[in-house]
Amino acid sequence: AALGILAFAWVELVYVNRDDPSQLATMAVLYAAVQLVGMSVYGIEPWSRNADAFGVYFRLFSMLSPLHWRDRELYVRPPLAGAPRLDAGAGTVALLCTMIGTVSFDGLSQGALWTGTNGVAPKLQQRFINLGFSGEVALEITFTVGLLFMVGVVSGVYRLGVVGMHSVGRGHTTTELSRRFVHSLIPIAMAYVVAHYFSLLLYQGQAMAYLVSDPLGHGSNLFGTATSTIDYNLVGANGVWYVQVFALVIGHAA
Repeated sequence: AALGILAFAWVELVYVNRDDPSQLATMAVLYAAVQLVGMSVYGIEPWSRNADAFGVYFRLFSMLSPLHWRDRELYVRPPLAGAPRLDAGAGTVALLCTMIGTVSFDGLSQGALWTGTNGVAPKLQQRFINLGFSGEVALEITFTVGLLFMVGVVSGVYRLGVVGMHSVGRGHTTTELSRRFVHSLIPIAMAYVVAHYFSLLLYQGQAMAYLVSDPLGHGSNLFGTATSTIDYNLVGANGVWYVQVFALVIGHAA
């Protein structure tokens, strides 16, 4: 699941042809095929709960909900109460650090530190060009390095915090502590998702109108909405900023 989320982030943030509808359609079919093979080998329930990237991803967020489904009945519980019940197995820490790290890179990649004239990306890309790579490939390698670096930073910070716990309580391994406290990262991961993808959902979500009419980019107009456009005045920059700040503060407090 962690590798699946990392691959999705790579396609979204690194892959140059990520806007090609035919490429995305191929990836969607490939993803479905992998799920079918995995379920046939390991079983539907085990694969869905542990390996299906988006299934595991959204299940983590669902643990924050005041509603939960058990024994074919709907129950109510206090908000966030489901998170401490997370059964953190192998890969759970890696998944949550990947979730936070990839979205953190999404924010970093929009700033001057990364893309500015004297930013890291142009200098690193030029180094790869000097090694003989094309400009496009060099750009993908540069952003791949940045993506993996941010995942490593988040993982390192969490690991450092867990290691620090040994100074106040002995008798627990670092792996055990990292798993027992990893549920506290779920609200933070949710906050980063809301903060970084709110504007994308708000604006690019409107693109659904023309994408459904021309899903493969062949110039079709199935529903007569292929000429619709995106209204960027729907919410101003200040409105987006307030939502982002609110989400981050509430998420970390949670």
